[in-house]
Amino acid sequence: MKIAILSRNKSLYSTRRLIEAAETRGHEVEVLDVLRCYMNITSHRPGIHYKGRDLNGFDAVIPRIGASVTFYGTAVSRQFEMMGVYTLNESVAISRSRDKLRSMQLLSRRGIGLPVTGFANKPDDISDLIEMVGGAPLVIKLLQGTQGIGVVLAETRKAAESVIQSFFGLNVSVLVQEYIREAGGADIRCFVVGDKVVASIKRQAREGEFRSNIHRGGTATEVRITPEERSTAVRAAKTMGLNVCGVDILRSNHGPVVMEVNSSPGLEGIERVTQKDLAGLIIEFLEQNARSGRTRTRGRG
Repeated sequence: MKIAILSRNKSLYSTRRLIEAAETRGHEVEVLDVLRCYMNITSHRPGIHYKGRDLNGFDAVIPRIGASVTFYGTAVSRQFEMMGVYTLNESVAISRSRDKLRSMQLLSRRGIGLPVTGFANKPDDISDLIEMVGGAPLVIKLLQGTQGIGVVLAETRKAAESVIQSFFGLNVSVLVQEYIREAGGADIRCFVVGDKVVASIKRQAREGEFRSNIHRGGTATEVRITPEERSTAVRAAKTMGLNVCGVDILRSNHGPVVMEVNSSPGLEGIERVTQKDLAGLIIEFLEQNARSGRTRTRGRG
């Protein structure tokens, strides 16, 4: 197969591992900087150009689109879909998962466990918003935040009111969520390929921090997940329409709750902890599923 990887940096661990896994299995790979792709949007013969040449002949595309370039990156991915090229994660699925509010509404509709969540722009009664999610302590999130940025733990009602008012003063909407104290600053990252959880790790926040992101000093260990957690992760991936993703779960007193579904999960931490060839499993999935015109939405999303 001829595979395109949409990535702004070919030296990133995840991109390098995907190149290595594909070439090991005999495939031809090209890394494309998504922002340097430009599109010919026309009836009957949609096309994509890159550095002065027409991009034709690809059998599959692996989008590794950063959050800051979601709009343009999904447009390029959608153009490939319109050309009949199979995309590992479709543009509409990536867009769903990147929109925190939309993704939570979709998960809620499917009955998947979530933290109690409120959403507001400028409510008349901030106190009622706080009560709606169970009171302090609570977590306040910006919709556009990534990798723990724009996430605040308010431990008291007064602190919560102050933070929410400050965000509203910046004219932004916020998600307000119950704080899952029993999780103890830990979450579970489930790596889903197809309809299976192929690896899972427990990420533990460092002392004094509630965000478990590894780049923020968190530690990771391999973990055995329960059948309910496995089912929750797979259902969340299917709800978003993602073939490959990372599903972040908290262990609460009322069962597993989904915090986020990541459409471009990093491979470095989870491969090193679990010693599993996740890049190889992704390429194997492409081998089994990549067919011309097989994209479900065909760019209509």
